[in-house]
Amino acid sequence: MTAEQAAHGQGAGAPKTLADRFREHFGHRDHLYGVLLAEMADDWDDEGVTREIFEGWEHSEARQFVQLRLLAGLFRIVLRGDAPQLVPFYPVLGGDADPEEAWAAVRPVLAAHVVELRDSLDDAPQTNEPGRAVALLVGISEAVRRTGLRNVRLLELGASAGMGLQVDRYRFEGDGWSAGPEDAPLVIDACGAAGFDPQPFEVVERRGCDLAPVDVSTEEGEAYMRSFVWPWMLDRHLRFDGALEVMRRHPVTVDAAPAGAWLAEQLAAAPAEGVLTVVWHSVTRVYWAVEEARAVESAMVDARGRMPLAHVSMETPWAVWESAVARPLPRMPRIELDGVLLGTCDHHGPPVQLERR
Repeated sequence: MTAEQAAHGQGAGAPKTLADRFREHFGHRDHLYGVLLAEMADDWDDEGVTREIFEGWEHSEARQFVQLRLLAGLFRIVLRGDAPQLVPFYPVLGGDADPEEAWAAVRPVLAAHVVELRDSLDDAPQTNEPGRAVALLVGISEAVRRTGLRNVRLLELGASAGMGLQVDRYRFEGDGWSAGPEDAPLVIDACGAAGFDPQPFEVVERRGCDLAPVDVSTEEGEAYMRSFVWPWMLDRHLRFDGALEVMRRHPVTVDAAPAGAWLAEQLAAAPAEGVLTVVWHSVTRVYWAVEEARAVESAMVDARGRMPLAHVSMETPWAVWESAVARPLPRMPRIELDGVLLGTCDHHGPPVQLERR
């Protein structure tokens, strides 16, 4: 089976409908979204409002995660106060109701907001998770150790709101180590990574790109970003709040541009002597077309002879995504420096397990 066939749900063992994807995304009903996706699958089979919302998306690629786009759109409706009956099912808003009772309240909301929710399917998931910065810290530390260069120009691909660019302004606490300002508004704890030796470095320049950057200094931008943080994961919402405070104190630039072309432009000129350029991305490559990934790699290959350059990534291997429809998503993304495995971590960052050397 080819990657294209897998992405469209074709081939032996692959799901045939969106309902199959909904059921298999979590594969359980242990939390709100697990329940809602299972109920949406049944509603799809019954030709209900779910099928109406997803009309035209029946053959979308699995890696587009249209189900998460709808759940985020629903969360935004709740956040702005237009569905108060759903607040009891959202722990981050203080709710503690049984998720198994949610569908009866959710379905009428879906029916009342069909157009808006259909529009929300155009928005790729923006999980600008600041906890993933621990993977960047691991990568930068190893790059600094290898090169001896402690001044860093940081370039982030798929930067979303730019929270990943603030790595030096967060506090990290792991197994026997810590790093970052002690008075940082955001403390990322339980980082794991036993034996890690964080290296001191200074970010002298930082910039990112995204196809659709989000300005979290606005109420709309903040709500938009929060809608992609799963509502029962309170630790992640606390991290988001801390990162917001850092963003308010230290705004960053995120350009609206595709990754490959933007990176080539940024790397056209070398930084000052003694500055290490770090290209970074996390859970972003899965959304790129093959041509985009090749453009990114080409830009880095072209630049390596002209400047010290390190490529740090936190991604799931390509081979897994080629058949993502046919099996559950893996739990441990890889942290790599220039293609060399440094360790693994959770999709949201901590904890990190370092590769033994």
